[in-house]
Amino acid sequence: MTDGVGRGALTDVAGLRVGHAQVAGEHALTGTTVVLAPEGGVTAAVDVRGGGPATRETDALDPRNLVERVEAVVLTGGSAYGLDSVSGVMAWLEEQGRGVRVPDRRHVVPVVPAAAIFDLGRGGDWKVRPDAATGRAAVEAAAASRDGAPLAEGGVGAGTGSLVGPLKGGVGTAGTVLADSGITVAALVVANAAGSAVDPLTGVLYGRYYEGRTAYPAPEVHEAARARLAALRETAGPPPLNTTLVVVATDADLSRSQAQKMAGTAHDGIARAVRPVHMMNDGDTVFALATGGFPLGDGPLALNPVLAAAADVVTGAIVRAVLMAESVTGPGGVFPSYRELYGPDSALGVL
Repeated sequence: MTDGVGRGALTDVAGLRVGHAQVAGEHALTGTTVVLAPEGGVTAAVDVRGGGPATRETDALDPRNLVERVEAVVLTGGSAYGLDSVSGVMAWLEEQGRGVRVPDRRHVVPVVPAAAIFDLGRGGDWKVRPDAATGRAAVEAAAASRDGAPLAEGGVGAGTGSLVGPLKGGVGTAGTVLADSGITVAALVVANAAGSAVDPLTGVLYGRYYEGRTAYPAPEVHEAARARLAALRETAGPPPLNTTLVVVATDADLSRSQAQKMAGTAHDGIARAVRPVHMMNDGDTVFALATGGFPLGDGPLALNPVLAAAADVVTGAIVRAVLMAESVTGPGGVFPSYRELYGPDSALGVL
């Protein structure tokens, strides 16, 4: 069982560090986030369920394949173009001598799994995208942070230009500690979903129904929010090409196959918080990391509490991403935040 998803963060998993970088410029609304592993790497896996993913090195994480551990994971804006940010991360890792050792033992090849959201043009210029310099800035920010550092959320890093339906999205994080074992499970998300995070009948964030402390907006507040969103839809362009990205991590000692199972169940956390999910215009991708600090326990069912917690923390992280987002109005469009529509009290119990 768990103690409940609280205000934890991905960096509660000892050794993991996170860095954000944004692309500068008046017409820029995009960026990159890097999750940096402790030196020597971590066990990693992935589960991709969206119909339109933009990914890199995901095949390397298949448990049947060679790479045992990875040193970093990149989440980025810019759709497939933004995957160029990975080259900056690879260059930094190579300089540190971190990566897969080649047979001569004198050289490394950093294997850096990555996934991108679609945020092209949201700042007003289709050609503004994260590049190698953005990736390098993000990994350097991660390396410069201290162990267990609090994480910036909302419109930062890869969440700078993200949307959740018509609302501004962003980066969110949450974590928990398993009461029976002391194992930590935590997640960081980039919420950029084609679906909605808001129940149209009540105005409540779907993910908050799982917290056991749901506060319903006043009917007049909800109606005003619905009218504002309906007006925005009338002037909106074609349906968005979006993606929710997740890194879920634990300090349990997991095999690669167990990590892959955790990545799969973590998708349930997205499905609780966003409807619909895993559509053809989504690229929903979950990376799972295990640092191996705690023994899992005996028997095949010992993994179950970790799996359940993985889904819970993903739901909690998406709630935080939406609540921590701030409204954006610019050349690329008008993107209101949930708190602008429903008031600052909508975040009570989370912030």
